Amino acid sequence: MKRIVLFVVLALVGLTFAGSTVADAQKKMKKEPILWPAADIKWVDPPSKDAPPGVMVSSLWGDMSKGAYGALVKFTQVMDTPLHTHSFDVKGVVISGSFWVAPEGGEKTSFGPGSYMMIPGGWKHTSGNEAGTVLFQEGPGKFDLKPVETKTDETMKK
Repeated sequence: MKRIVLFVVLALVGLTFAGSTVADAQKKMKKEPILWPAADIKWVDPPSKDAPPGVMVSSLWGDMSKGAYGALVKFTQVMDTPLHTHSFDVKGVVISGSFWVAPEGGEKTSFGPGSYMMIPGGWKHTSGNEAGTVLFQEGPGKFDLKPVETKTDETMKK
């Protein structure tokens, strides 16, 4: 199982660098390979103080609290995140477990291992997971989770 996870992570990282612009930049720079066995992954609390409990991250590049990033995200408990948006697009691949997404007012769609998701910045949705779910996640800017206020009977009476 660890070899499969490592293979998936390495394949995703490789695909990220497939563009010709990146290839041109790589020719100009001398880079050292990054070879990271799954057994060496260090899980830490997310850098954001607003992160819910039960989320652990392992940064692959960048800093998800400041700008562009790539990270492994592990959910140690079940989460059902209420209606929200993100400032930037969030791309993800389910490595293990199950993750679900539902558009505002729509039905949940569940995603298992190997599934890909791209959530556009500003898109209203709910999401959740089962305990033990691991995602590869990347974004072009800081990761955030902005709650969307929903109209309730109380707010409609005002």
